[in-house]
Amino acid sequence: MTTTNPPPDRNHLPPEARRLQEQTDESADWRLWGPYLSERQWGTVREDYSADGKAWEYFPYEHAHRRAYRWGEDGIAGISDSAQYLCVGLALWNEHDPTLKERLFGLSNAQGNHGEDVKELYYYLDATPTHSYLKMLYKYPQAEFPYTRLRAENQTRGRDVPEFELIDTGIFDDNRYFDIVVEYAKADTDDLLMKITVHNRGTQPAPLHVLPQLWFRNTWSWGYDATKPQAAKIGAQLIEFQHAQLGKYYCHCDAAPTLLFCDNETNLHRLYGDPAAGYCKDAFHDYVVQGQRDAVNPAHTGTKAAAHYRVVVDAHGHAEFRLRLTKSKNSAPFDDFATIVQQRQIEADEFYNALQAKLPDDEAKRIQRQAFAGLIWNKQFYYFDIPQWLNGDPATPPPPPERRQGRNRDWQHLNNADIISMPDKWEYPWYAAWDLAFHCVPLALIDPAFAKNQLILMLREWYMHPNGQMPAYEWSFGDANPPVHAWAAWEVYKLDRDANGGAGDRAFLERVLHKLLLNFTWWVNRKDPEDRNIFQGGFLGLDNIGVFDRSAPLPAGGSLNQTDATSWMAMYCLNLMRIALELAVHHSVYEDIATKFFEHFLYIAKAMNNIGDQGIGLWNDADQFFYDVLRLPGGKTIPLKVRSMVGLIPLFAVQILEPDLLNRVPDFKRRLQWFLNYRPDLAGLVSHWNVPGVGERKLLSLLRGHRMKKLLLRMLDETEFLSDYGVRSLSKSYAAAPYTFRIRRAYAERCLSAG
Repeated sequence: MTTTNPPPDRNHLPPEARRLQEQTDESADWRLWGPYLSERQWGTVREDYSADGKAWEYFPYEHAHRRAYRWGEDGIAGISDSAQYLCVGLALWNEHDPTLKERLFGLSNAQGNHGEDVKELYYYLDATPTHSYLKMLYKYPQAEFPYTRLRAENQTRGRDVPEFELIDTGIFDDNRYFDIVVEYAKADTDDLLMKITVHNRGTQPAPLHVLPQLWFRNTWSWGYDATKPQAAKIGAQLIEFQHAQLGKYYCHCDAAPTLLFCDNETNLHRLYGDPAAGYCKDAFHDYVVQGQRDAVNPAHTGTKAAAHYRVVVDAHGHAEFRLRLTKSKNSAPFDDFATIVQQRQIEADEFYNALQAKLPDDEAKRIQRQAFAGLIWNKQFYYFDIPQWLNGDPATPPPPPERRQGRNRDWQHLNNADIISMPDKWEYPWYAAWDLAFHCVPLALIDPAFAKNQLILMLREWYMHPNGQMPAYEWSFGDANPPVHAWAAWEVYKLDRDANGGAGDRAFLERVLHKLLLNFTWWVNRKDPEDRNIFQGGFLGLDNIGVFDRSAPLPAGGSLNQTDATSWMAMYCLNLMRIALELAVHHSVYEDIATKFFEHFLYIAKAMNNIGDQGIGLWNDADQFFYDVLRLPGGKTIPLKVRSMVGLIPLFAVQILEPDLLNRVPDFKRRLQWFLNYRPDLAGLVSHWNVPGVGERKLLSLLRGHRMKKLLLRMLDETEFLSDYGVRSLSKSYAAAPYTFRIRRAYAERCLSAG
């Protein structure tokens, strides 16, 4: 049972707040349609059926316009329904490009000098949390898109030089480009308006083909259900869409475009030399770019449709295109179009003006609002059924047997088909558990219900492994992300509580805590194999920051005692303790759990200061810094004296206890006092817990005053960590004198044989 306040009277709420309330109490599904389309489905693990697991090579960009996806769809300025049955996106052609521009181009991991990288210019300008209004900008060159040059130049560059970007090619010189502004506005939950405004920024008229596209995700080609949805022309400007689950929709197209139809299916002839059959996914490309008028279905039916407009846009001029997707036919679909779009813009302003009332200036408001737009636009429908992916589909050739020993083979329970907040829908079009936790905190400012549901989602039984591990990301669900879920849940709870006038959703907090207890146990059992309260965990988000690849076996054997992993676990203890205390105020049984995590925090603090047979701790007194410690098979320990972000993470493990809270949990307070008096050796390791602060507050932290000051001196030193752009991940001192770790081969071999 939730403990939030009763919902306010909807009639007195601003329109966007009212829509959010209707979504929360399930009286209206305003999230039925949203920006759920990925910007890149090609080159992902889901679409990889290779033997070697090289996803980029198995499904490259060049295949995307001819080959049907198995697990999702992509597009420019795309939206879809929440199950991604029907998709809407934009295709463009400037009469120079070799292919129709249907999706964003970028470099694969091997092609980019800094790894994978999108090579387009696009901006999310605005969005409301119910997607009642969405706005984005795509900059499209008028000259031929420089695909070959972008690849070639970046492949010749080393890692020590900047990336070669689209703007570096000169393609935008003299403003020879189009600004393509795409806006969506909802007249109702299932009544969507799409407005495309093309601005010619150049000094000469320029031609452009604009193709708003609507297509069904391919669910019929894999051998489970051959039932095909259908799109059909039923009027000069009207397309009907029929789907067994979604029902009927009608797309009204303004200004009499040419309506094109094909099927969202692979062109087997073009890709693999099989006999030609049907009107395939690339038909619009062949029709528009290649001029093949017989490429599209003359019967005006299929599973993919487009409204084809060609326009010559005057210098510094603009052109506008309008579509409306509804559940019913509308005799005058565009009469109120401009009014609705304008009204949703006004309502978006009203929503953010109320939210941002305390921000200092207009610039801060614009920055925050566009950041919120980025969060909202980066929602994505994510579909991945691991057993089906490993076993293959009945109607397709079986996957190679090597996959049985490949990635994600231990995640047979995982079956995801949800709307999820993504790190980025191009470079990272898959969720990462700890990224998502961070996203949920700002999301809670605009849509606390969605933020809470996202945190709960990662803990559901079809996500969380039976052993208690949370899935990391699709490249390797079994990797470990830093355990920040408890911190995020607590922050989201507080934001929601404050917005609700002080009444927190304790049911949410309780539900999260129970699952996180399983996850905490997994960390203790799997990442502290020697039961010393010192943790490992792999790279933990700090890619390429150490001497060794922390996700791979160490070259000399042994294990790596990680400062960051151990600090994250200390923070995890404090977060779970604080959640348990909040619940204990109302249910005293949680005081036991709070005490358990308080004690565990102190044991971790002790271990960080004294580990190994030779007493070498993670804190180095000589350097006044925390380091990882290499533990060789023979028992020898060696500190890896690299000053990196790893050594700053102990700063994160901190918790403040207010006196009012402690007085409301007397049993916990007595046990806390007893434990600290009985174990002064542990109490002395952390901050001055028994010295009252401002307002009689008490501080729990891994760092006492001396060590905190030493770390801060390093962090705020411009010759080490502080830069013009924030805190560096690696000390600047290594620019002149790189750190090198040497170990004699003979000694390493003896260590390995002894192990």
